[in-house]
Amino acid sequence: MGSESASAMRTSLIEFLIESAQKLQVTPIVKYTALSLFADRFYHYLSLSRFESGDKVSSWLLQPLRESNLQLFALVALWISSKMHNSHQLRVKSFKSLGDTVIKEQHFTTRDFLEAEVILMQVMDFEIGAGNTAFIFLEELLFQLKAVAKVGDLVNFEACMDIMDLLYEKEESSILYSSPYSLAASVLVASYVITVPRQRWEFPILHWVKFVTTCKEEDILEIVGDILKHVFDPSC
Repeated sequence: MGSESASAMRTSLIEFLIESAQKLQVTPIVKYTALSLFADRFYHYLSLSRFESGDKVSSWLLQPLRESNLQLFALVALWISSKMHNSHQLRVKSFKSLGDTVIKEQHFTTRDFLEAEVILMQVMDFEIGAGNTAFIFLEELLFQLKAVAKVGDLVNFEACMDIMDLLYEKEESSILYSSPYSLAASVLVASYVITVPRQRWEFPILHWVKFVTTCKEEDILEIVGDILKHVFDPSC
């Protein structure tokens, strides 16, 4: 598969996962943990083509790779995430029912979902490790900001999540998720710039974020610049 077609497939899969999360009405932490499991770890593993040598897994679900099969794994990532974060997690039949509706090229059984779950866990060496996500850090930062400044109430949290979705959808910007703490700080600053009225910009958001996170100011500025470029120039 060429690099352009591979990039297009990745974008399509990320959009599929985000749309599926909306249809299932999962909480944001479930969605972003699933994105981390699927995009940062599982899909990255597949992109290295390790599976072709039988390094960890061998299954008809991966050989050959089809978009419909990868859509199954995106739903399974949401399923695993829901079991991690929800006291009343969604049952597998909820994901199968959605898969029957939105996956057009293939019909998957409950057994296929269970097999895909085992494969995904094998790829991650059964280590989920979902506490180190940008979304968790972002929530914490916004909570702290609201505690020290009224302007925190003006920061649109939906805009923060829209930015995070956009960065995941664009492969060239998804690398920012490798530094979740600095990314969370930068998303907060970018959302502040975008959603807070300019006449209320008296709060020194950049200096505050630098102080709270110990991130370097130049690093935050660079990431904020990348974020604003992707938000205001869809061609990037």
